[in-house]
Amino acid sequence: MKALHSDLEPAFGLRHIALIGNSMPRRCGIATFTTHCREALAGAFPDLRIDHYAMDDGVGPVAYPDDVMPVAQHDPIAYAEAARRIEESGAEAIWLQHEFGIFGGPAGDMILGLLARTRLPLVSTFHTLLERPGPDERRVAEALIARSSRIMVMAERGRDILRQTYGVPDAKISVIPHGVPDRPFVAPAVMKPLFDWEGRKVILTFGLLAPDKGIDRMIAAMPQVAARHPDALYVVLGATHPNIVREQGGEKLREELMALAAALGVERNVAFIDRYVEQESLIDRLQAADIYVTPYLNPAQITSGTLSYAIGMGKPVVSTPYVQATEILADDVGMLVPFGDEKALGDAICALLDDPEMRGGYAERAYVLGRGMIWSELARNVHRLLRRARVAQPARLVPRRSYALLKPDVAAILRMSDSTGMLQHSILSIPDRNHGYCIDDNARALILMTQIADLDPELRDQWTTTYASFVQHAWNADRGRFRNFMAFDRSWCEDEGSEDSGGRAIWALGVTVRDARMEKHRAWAMAMFDRTADHCRGTHSPRTQAFMILGAAAVLDADPAHRLARDIVEGFGPQLLALVDRARRPDWAWFEAVLAYDNARLPQALLLAGHHLGDADMLDCGFATLEWIVRQQRAPEGHFRAVGTESFGRDRSRPLPFDQQPLEAQAMIDAAATAFMIGGEHQWLDVAENAYRWFLGQNDLSLMLATPADGGCYDGLTPTGVNRNQGAESLLALQLASCAMNRLFGEGANVPKEGMADIEQVTA
Repeated sequence: MKALHSDLEPAFGLRHIALIGNSMPRRCGIATFTTHCREALAGAFPDLRIDHYAMDDGVGPVAYPDDVMPVAQHDPIAYAEAARRIEESGAEAIWLQHEFGIFGGPAGDMILGLLARTRLPLVSTFHTLLERPGPDERRVAEALIARSSRIMVMAERGRDILRQTYGVPDAKISVIPHGVPDRPFVAPAVMKPLFDWEGRKVILTFGLLAPDKGIDRMIAAMPQVAARHPDALYVVLGATHPNIVREQGGEKLREELMALAAALGVERNVAFIDRYVEQESLIDRLQAADIYVTPYLNPAQITSGTLSYAIGMGKPVVSTPYVQATEILADDVGMLVPFGDEKALGDAICALLDDPEMRGGYAERAYVLGRGMIWSELARNVHRLLRRARVAQPARLVPRRSYALLKPDVAAILRMSDSTGMLQHSILSIPDRNHGYCIDDNARALILMTQIADLDPELRDQWTTTYASFVQHAWNADRGRFRNFMAFDRSWCEDEGSEDSGGRAIWALGVTVRDARMEKHRAWAMAMFDRTADHCRGTHSPRTQAFMILGAAAVLDADPAHRLARDIVEGFGPQLLALVDRARRPDWAWFEAVLAYDNARLPQALLLAGHHLGDADMLDCGFATLEWIVRQQRAPEGHFRAVGTESFGRDRSRPLPFDQQPLEAQAMIDAAATAFMIGGEHQWLDVAENAYRWFLGQNDLSLMLATPADGGCYDGLTPTGVNRNQGAESLLALQLASCAMNRLFGEGANVPKEGMADIEQVTA
């Protein structure tokens, strides 16, 4: 019998990953490391697709390669956009390079927003681990640990901190050393002529210059070294860290170090190479050095790429005992000296320069150790880790549930209503009186009272009157506008509301004219429509125009000769059509350059305008724009995905998936129903079914928004679950959607038609 593969890893190939970090030519250690990791993986696994997402701090123009996708470090929407691209790319896993300072927000917490918006297995490399983190650092680290399938650190001390400080199980942690280039061992004398270092004993430190590098301590040791070895040369190679240059307004740190060398009389024994050096040139200089020194001051530093490179090139190393140095220089691979002790630094350097045989022994042991750290080894280890994370990703089980249409239920609507009208917000399912009422919700509630087929007549009369009374009281005759927001004490918060809220009031009046069961309500609605609609015709808001067309079209259904209603349709229909012509691009067939809320109402209104006016251009455009917005609101898996609120106002950009609101699903159902009524094509029934199933759990998170037991509906779908509040807009969206679907399919129909869905296994 054949043995099983370890973790099943060879049986599951890895074809595509997303790599998140920084990228060269940005000048920082994480950028260098991430870029070299990508190159190593691509070299070792040429069939692996690697999408590289690089955080960009916006400081100075950085000319990233075409295949690197920058993410604005301090823009939360950029993180959401990156998450959307990752989810839709087909990537099978994410490899994250984590350092608190490269991401936006407190302790870099914006990266959590990106990760929350993806379901892919995550491998996180921690470049910094704090044993005594502050509140924000702990919050971010713990959230990242919880989200990660596997965690990579580059030193055993990192494993210890993860276990002791954060309680991470050992099985979740992998120690993979920092990668190094693979070069043959070369004696320093061979390389020194390239840099005019012949006849000098070269001590080298390289990397971005910063105060915690301890360069001043090594310069302070140079008088002792130069006294024994006048030909000694300490080379400080690298530009000053960009953050230090910004903070200090220039090269103050470098100037202070140069002044220190001059004051100690060793300016001829200290050389500064003030520039960022590309890897090949850097390694040349490293191979030309006799000794490498890392006099760092931070004991907690877990990783130093420069130390790893020095070991990989077989350099004798003198270092302070920070975490990685303590581990990597064990077993007599290098020499450790106390922090900040220039005499100990000088003694160690002199001992190595005094004894070529000792120096050669350290070089040999370092080079042998470095063979296990070359980039190709790191690539193989990381590839294995990513495969294991992918294989270990648990299947998502979609619960067994019924997709039968819900019978409209006013229980939750009445729970949110009182004698004044419907309150707009809730805390969970309890009305929040602090936010009072608005005409938006009371207009929708008025529409609902006309749409529910099976409702006790007395109850319908009572609540139709209540919501109608609110709409009537909202009219401010002095301004010729509807007010919107009312406090709980019944005082108006404004003299006039938004144009859109007024448009919804006109829409509700029109539907009441056509669909109210009692003549008294139809007569009232017609009188209010005639009194108010003409005042609202000056609007330039596309959605207000759409809402008014919906109301006017309903009036025309009841009275085709109604002059004001026809004027509204004749006035706003061509304006909506013209908007599409102006905003259209080859990949953008929409009314505006952006997406916002209630999107499907725009093509729905254009279809109704074309229908009542007999205008073929409006009908064609209405169908085309509805088809376009349907595509924008369809996830790759085929289910409905409402345009997320994070998408609002983004110029001609693909919609982002969160936060999703019930209003969008309801609008799509109504628009599809209108398209079916006008065109008769059954594809629109499929569109309506797909949008309705969003309420019932066929969505990005496989979570129910509807609470059928009490007629409730949660306020939205967020990256981490449902928003458990049940405000008026959401409750009304579900109930109006259920009314529309029951009209289309008949009470008790199943959506989809197979009825009870089987348990599905959805793997990431």
